[in-house]
Amino acid sequence: MAVDTLAAPATTASPQPSSGPTPRWRNRETLTAWLFILPSLIGFLIFTAGPVVAAGVISLLDWNLFSPPRWAGLRNFARLGPDPTFWSALGNTAYFTFVSVPLTILVSLALALLLNQGLRRVAVFRSLLLLPYATITVAVAFVWIWLYIPHDGLVNAVLGLFGINGPTWLISDNWAMPALILMSVWKGFGFGMVVFLAGLQAIPQQLYEAARVDGTSPWQSFRNVTLPMLSPALFFVIVTSVIGSFQVFDQALIMTNGGPGTRTTTLVMYIYRTGFENYDQGYAAAQSLVLFAFIVLITTTQFLFQRRLVHYDN
Repeated sequence: MAVDTLAAPATTASPQPSSGPTPRWRNRETLTAWLFILPSLIGFLIFTAGPVVAAGVISLLDWNLFSPPRWAGLRNFARLGPDPTFWSALGNTAYFTFVSVPLTILVSLALALLLNQGLRRVAVFRSLLLLPYATITVAVAFVWIWLYIPHDGLVNAVLGLFGINGPTWLISDNWAMPALILMSVWKGFGFGMVVFLAGLQAIPQQLYEAARVDGTSPWQSFRNVTLPMLSPALFFVIVTSVIGSFQVFDQALIMTNGGPGTRTTTLVMYIYRTGFENYDQGYAAAQSLVLFAFIVLITTTQFLFQRRLVHYDN
């Protein structure tokens, strides 16, 4: 018996995505992006990654720049333990960092809040306050040396108006490091001020209006609105300030030359003297790697606490 078979209805096939080559404009866009990135990438490889790798190699050598290097293994790192000057320099650097960074941030934030109040000629004040940061550290250091002159300096003259006998700042065991910190705060607050001011101007005004409707005080508004919304900028300034403070060198070298004794000898200064005054390149490289490790450790710790402390407005 013949069975009539019905032809299955034709179905319209769904269009398949094209698997052809990437459009030419995308290739051109990628190439343009790499061309813009390439100068910074080359600079990073030559001036940052390259020296770090070179320091790692040199730290394993005994080399004085004038004779062929000899293999030293880990002996340069073993010398760090009994070296009192190294630990003194590390302590001085930590002292400088953990005092100067909070003070700089407080001054920067206070000035940013003041400039954010709608003052007239705010651009002029902002430029004037940013001027110390834009000035070369060497020039600023020489000016502050004059300010710190014990008998004729402006700082002690102002203190004398209040009946205070000012110390011999830069040659005092107790006041040399605070003098460097005061100068560094004045030199560096402008950067944080600009960053904080940009962050403050990006905060929606509706949040402050809602806070006023709820009857909050200015302090409560600052704590519950300003600080959370400013936390990304605050985190950025803290990280960059800590990294920069651990590398303090110019002002200590010019203003005190590490003295009196080793009271203001920072770790970078000690590395410089070890490598380019004593010509002990291997030991200087070992010290620099320890400094690098400290900076990485502190920066990593800050990023680990980032989620708890930083509020990102999605």
